[in-house]
Amino acid sequence: MTTQNFDPNRAQNLPEIEKQMAVKCVEHAQIYWNLLEKMEPKSLRLTKLDDEIYAHLEEAFPDLKEGGSGSVAKLDEELMKSPSGKERWREFINKYENKVADYNFGTLIRTDAAEEYTQYNTTFVTRMQFYAYEIARNRRGLNDWVRTKAIEEAEAEKAKKGKK
Repeated sequence: MTTQNFDPNRAQNLPEIEKQMAVKCVEHAQIYWNLLEKMEPKSLRLTKLDDEIYAHLEEAFPDLKEGGSGSVAKLDEELMKSPSGKERWREFINKYENKVADYNFGTLIRTDAAEEYTQYNTTFVTRMQFYAYEIARNRRGLNDWVRTKAIEEAEAEKAKKGKK
């Protein structure tokens, strides 16, 4: 079979490849979480195009604009995964094909920015969807609590060790 005849809708999922991809997704989530704990999220740059991606998100999805009817705090999976949502996101994502490395790779995102990565607060999205949401969350202060919590936990651990 040549690549010209490849139909992704008929391709089989190979368990070994799925496992490798799952490992990469978890690693990406852990690295991102570590960055949120160590850096002020508002100053965190996820790509060289953060400003462009943020402006494009607000233009392409006015409901996700700060103060809009939707919110980036809680991910609306219907917005992303419905047929019309998929088409809107496909248009958004494809603009970054030659601009952002791994733009269409899969990754994990928290469905609710007010919670940590957990089995129940995680969904699979493309890297560009992750960037769009997380850039907006960082700029709007929705991830600030992660660093604050990490600092408080480190201080509590330091105090606990000082008492021993």
